Amino acid sequence: MLRRNIRMRREYLYRKSLEGKERLLYEKKRKIREALQEGKPIPTELRNEEAALRREIDLEDENTAVPRSHIDDEYAHAAEKDPKILLTTSRDPSAPLQQFVKELSFVFPNAQRMNRGGQVISEIIESCRAHDYTDVVLVHEHRGVPDGLIVSHLPYGPTAYFGLLNVVTRHEIKDRKAIGTMPEAYPHLIFDNFSTKLGERTANILKYLFPVPKPDTKRIVTFSNQSDYVSFRHHIYEKHGGPKSIELKEIGPRFELRLYQIKLGTVDQAEAQIEWVIRPYMNTSKKRKFLSD
Repeated sequence: MLRRNIRMRREYLYRKSLEGKERLLYEKKRKIREALQEGKPIPTELRNEEAALRREIDLEDENTAVPRSHIDDEYAHAAEKDPKILLTTSRDPSAPLQQFVKELSFVFPNAQRMNRGGQVISEIIESCRAHDYTDVVLVHEHRGVPDGLIVSHLPYGPTAYFGLLNVVTRHEIKDRKAIGTMPEAYPHLIFDNFSTKLGERTANILKYLFPVPKPDTKRIVTFSNQSDYVSFRHHIYEKHGGPKSIELKEIGPRFELRLYQIKLGTVDQAEAQIEWVIRPYMNTSKKRKFLSD
């Protein structure tokens, strides 16, 4: 199993290393296509390669015309099967953190909660790979308050690091009748204001934690971005007086997420390439936003 993982990881890195060459070749083909369509002369720097490139263009179809990236590979098979998630915590978790993770196990369908104990991260990742888990979610705390969430996609990444703020669990709400029971149906997802490339990347990482819902499900999960703070809300709706009369009920938990890093690898790989990280000087530019325009 270890040799197989090493071999597959090496193949993945090799495909990733070819991306620059494929992108350069794609740009050359694009220039020749545009010149032929507009009736312009072929650019002088491409005249020696024109015959070979035109042969390749003739053989391409809609699937091979645009080069694939490692980002395509990461979630290439995500729609073929439902996600399988492992939820765990930092070592020696407090009671509030355990309660929050228990509620998260109901929020994410097909999630299994595991007591961390003395296990190291590398052992957890290897075990999850062997048992076909698609994601590992780790929740951290500071003095009993949940303050960090790590989402690591398997088998090869990416890994997103979020700060957790303003956590309100169902356990903290005294009025049980107001929040109702937690349904187990697959939820519809709403992603609001993720318009940049980084925003789309973040939305993809969160989206693939949930399976495809049935059209008639009444459970809704919302990720709403405002100034790079992503608000998580969890609702159910009911139609009491016909299709135009909808009652929306929040069932919790609720929290805010702040993305601060994305790595092109799993959480156990300290040497993994950093795709994006927030830097100290970025905090001073108040008007600049990264997840939305």
